[in-house]
Amino acid sequence: MASAATAPPPQGNLKRIVAASLIGTTIEWYDFFLYGSAAALVFNQLFFPDSDPLVGTLLSFLTYAVGFAARPLGALVFGHYGDRLGRKKLLVLSLLMMGGATFAIGLLPTHGSIGTAAPVLLTVLRLVQGFALGGEWGGAVLLVSEHGDARRRGFWASWPQTGAPAGQLLATGVLSLLTAVLSDAAFGSWGWRVPFLLSGVLVIVGLWIRLSVDESPVFKQALAQAEARRADQAGDAEKLPLVAVLRHHWRDVLVAMGARMAENISYYVITAFILVYATTSAGVSKQTALNAVLVASAVHFAVIPAWGALSDRIGRRPVYLIGAVGVGLWMFPFFSLIDTGGFGSLLLAVTVGLVLHGAMYAPQAAFFSEMFGTRMRYSGASIGAQFASVAAGAPAPLIATALLSDYGSSTPIALYVIAAAVLTVVAVAAAEETRNRDLADVDPPADTDPTTSPADARTV
Repeated sequence: MASAATAPPPQGNLKRIVAASLIGTTIEWYDFFLYGSAAALVFNQLFFPDSDPLVGTLLSFLTYAVGFAARPLGALVFGHYGDRLGRKKLLVLSLLMMGGATFAIGLLPTHGSIGTAAPVLLTVLRLVQGFALGGEWGGAVLLVSEHGDARRRGFWASWPQTGAPAGQLLATGVLSLLTAVLSDAAFGSWGWRVPFLLSGVLVIVGLWIRLSVDESPVFKQALAQAEARRADQAGDAEKLPLVAVLRHHWRDVLVAMGARMAENISYYVITAFILVYATTSAGVSKQTALNAVLVASAVHFAVIPAWGALSDRIGRRPVYLIGAVGVGLWMFPFFSLIDTGGFGSLLLAVTVGLVLHGAMYAPQAAFFSEMFGTRMRYSGASIGAQFASVAAGAPAPLIATALLSDYGSSTPIALYVIAAAVLTVVAVAAAEETRNRDLADVDPPADTDPTTSPADARTV
């Protein structure tokens, strides 16, 4: 029987919480992906104009990767305070930071105006974006997971995950519209700024919705229990969330990091690097490539809740493994279809790739949430997810572009994604199934022996 904290909330309240998390994550991912698309399309010319075109693209993707480097720091800081102060406060802060940095990019002078200071300022703002996103993901999925019906947690927790394709859809849609109605000269001169400045309006909407929801009941209960324990123990200090994670859940952190490898690498190859590969190697126009990603992102958005619901029926691990194996097997057909140069083939390649990616991404929110205790859940889920992004998503477009430059072939890139898929299959296969866990009952007791295994500690 579900505990009071995890009993199904009123349907209207749950939908409002899901909407708040979804809209917030959509805005955050819109900001983050907008940078990636701009890096592939125009930043090489605006901020690195003295370089060879492909080298300029590499440098542009390098600043893109810098944002990922800040995500682990964001995970540590936001995770710590999110486990101490609550999920809602930190989600509001992350939204303000991300939106402010994106708006500032829209006002940034280019290399032609201020010289080398332009890419330096661009990099700083990218660091702020990465720091904010490092804290956003964990809080958004936990807010839904800890409010939702335990029997359908995979479905409800997958909705914040749709913020990624929704943000991609919005960012790609705005860019596609601008490139369609503006000349290349106008887009390079001022048109690229419009989507970044639009972020300011989106943040206001997101804040209004996010401020209207309540704090997680599971967190409130855990906080009250922690305060009672401190009173009983004559004011003994509570362990830092990071220390508790490393003590009780270090294996789960490693599993989460391994699980993220194929999911993260495949996504950025399919959605960011594809804009480079399709336009330079397959002779596809920017508009055609953007349109393919646009349509595929809409399909991606639709299938994520379906994969999440399936994980409620058959488990998180089987659905995740379907995605990891599928992405690995799809890579060679993926590039072969793009090489034909036709829009239909390009659309099929990207759509199938994102549908398979969704099988990993959808159950990820519930899967990672169920691994960790409440007073260390924000830290644990964020650390596992964001530390992996440094080795996975951060260098993925950079590595793929470098492989293309060195070998002039898609084969090494396909093998790169396949290797990541193998690593993810191993990590997920080694994990425990978490589908039936009650989030209110996975905290280790205060007197857990240091030698107790993580599996034993979280069943109390």
